[in-house]
Amino acid sequence: MKVMNIHKRVMNQPKCEIAKLFNTLASSNDLMLATDVWPRMKLDKGLQVGSKGGHGPIRYYVTDYQVENSITFQFTLKGFNGFHRFELNELEVNKTELSHIIDMTTRGSATLKWSLAIRWLHDAYIEDAFDKVENHFTKGEKKSQWSLYVKFLRKVMKPKRK
Repeated sequence: MKVMNIHKRVMNQPKCEIAKLFNTLASSNDLMLATDVWPRMKLDKGLQVGSKGGHGPIRYYVTDYQVENSITFQFTLKGFNGFHRFELNELEVNKTELSHIIDMTTRGSATLKWSLAIRWLHDAYIEDAFDKVENHFTKGEKKSQWSLYVKFLRKVMKPKRK
C-alpha cells in the first residue's frame, strides 16, 4: 500500500529559533518531541548520517541530515519500505513551516499494522510534537486532543510493567 502522510504547522518564529529546538532531537533534552507522553527517540550516534535507532517499536536510521533544515530517516522494519523526514522551511523572516513527511509503501502485515494502529498513533505523536514546539514560543498551552481510538490504542498497547 502506498502511504504519503504529511503534517505541517506554520509558526510565527524565525527559522533559526525553531532550528535550535530541531537540533535537540533525540538528545536527553529533546525540545522537539513530546517525550512526556510518547516514547523518546533514541539514536546510537545522535543526529548524524548512519545513526541507528527509533522510538517505541519503530526502527530506522539517519540517511540525510542538513543542519537546521531537515533530517531523513530510512525505516528498517520489515514491510515498511520508505522514509520519514522532518523539515524546516522559512516562509518569511518571522514565519517558519515545520513539517513531517512519511513516504513509504507497506507490504504484508505491515499494511494491517499501519492501517489499524500505527497511522493513528503516529498522527497524534506528530501533532503533540508540533504542540510542544509551538508552546515553547507562546504563553498559551496548545494541546491537540487525542481521538477515542488513539486513547484506546494507547491503553491496549501499553507495555506491561515488570
